[in-house]
Amino acid sequence: MPSSDGPGPRTTDPPSQAEGQGRAADRRPPGADAPEITVHGRIGEAEARAVLELVSAATDEDGVGPLSEHVMLHLRYGGDPRARNLLLVSHGELAGYAHLDPTDPVEGPSGELVMHPAHRRQGLGLRLVRALVAEAGDRPLRLWAHGELPAAARLAATAGFERVRALWQMRRSLQARLGRPQLAEGITIRTFVVGRDEDEWTRLNSRAFVRHPEQGAWTREDLDLREREPWFDPNGFFLAERDGKLVGFHWTKIHGPGDAAPGRDHSADRDHPAGGDHPAGGDHPAGRDHAADPNHGAAAHAHEPIGEVYVVGVDPDARGTGLGRALTLVGLRYLRSRGLFQVMLYVDESNTPAIGLYESLGFTHWDTDVMYSNTSTTS
Repeated sequence: MPSSDGPGPRTTDPPSQAEGQGRAADRRPPGADAPEITVHGRIGEAEARAVLELVSAATDEDGVGPLSEHVMLHLRYGGDPRARNLLLVSHGELAGYAHLDPTDPVEGPSGELVMHPAHRRQGLGLRLVRALVAEAGDRPLRLWAHGELPAAARLAATAGFERVRALWQMRRSLQARLGRPQLAEGITIRTFVVGRDEDEWTRLNSRAFVRHPEQGAWTREDLDLREREPWFDPNGFFLAERDGKLVGFHWTKIHGPGDAAPGRDHSADRDHPAGGDHPAGGDHPAGRDHAADPNHGAAAHAHEPIGEVYVVGVDPDARGTGLGRALTLVGLRYLRSRGLFQVMLYVDESNTPAIGLYESLGFTHWDTDVMYSNTSTTS
């Protein structure tokens, strides 16, 4: 197993001192084949490549990407130094990986994990979950599972976690009829200009998602990271203006045939209300890719290209004007013009007004991501 970008595993470092280092979280009796879990801050390129290969193997086996786009960005670009990366090595191979994001001061830490198919059904997944729980300390831990796989549900139950939330993936055909966007007087639509619009978009995103602090907390750095991604295309990033001021946006995304299965961007657990002007609140945080996605994979996985309603946001002062719905239609028509046959988005299972809006636009339920929590066992 490649070493991290710092000293090797140690047993005395508390979590706050682990950045750039590895420390043993679950060490078994000495022996080359004894499974061991080490905890790291940022990991090195060699370790990141090994994790991406593990993700690719799991995606091939399960048919769904195991990690969100948020975690995949951490792996590719370093990520938040406060995050923790847990590596489980067995028989000299990387058998499992887990990511802990401790940065949400309200909801608490969240985690995601993946086991290599060759190392499953040996009790190692349960040990990895318990190591995540230990890293979370005395705060309840939220775990995301992508695709609602039965094995994930069994593992969660065995570890004392309960299902507390679910996100629907919804899809629709782009070959079916699409309505024409109806824009209020004075509203114009243009596309994002790299190097000019970043700061104003970041401010608008904060206003649009003031009730959703995770999405609203996106910084210029978060945007810059996504601009570096191969899928980023400013031609599919639509901005609505009134009197020269940004008042809304629809950021689309295309998952190509060489991507992993489309994944959600939980990004420290973003909520997923609908886009625009419905009673639930009028905004649509970033979609999974994955994990993420998200989302985002380590290697090519064959599927037809598919579009995504990645983020839709409307300034609070512009809500109630139909702008969110109009922006959604602008993006859908763009994705169809690119020759795509399908489009997807993510929405909270409990957000019935949002689901109603999307159903009115022709979307139907396709798949589900599940959040589990050990709240009852830590309270």
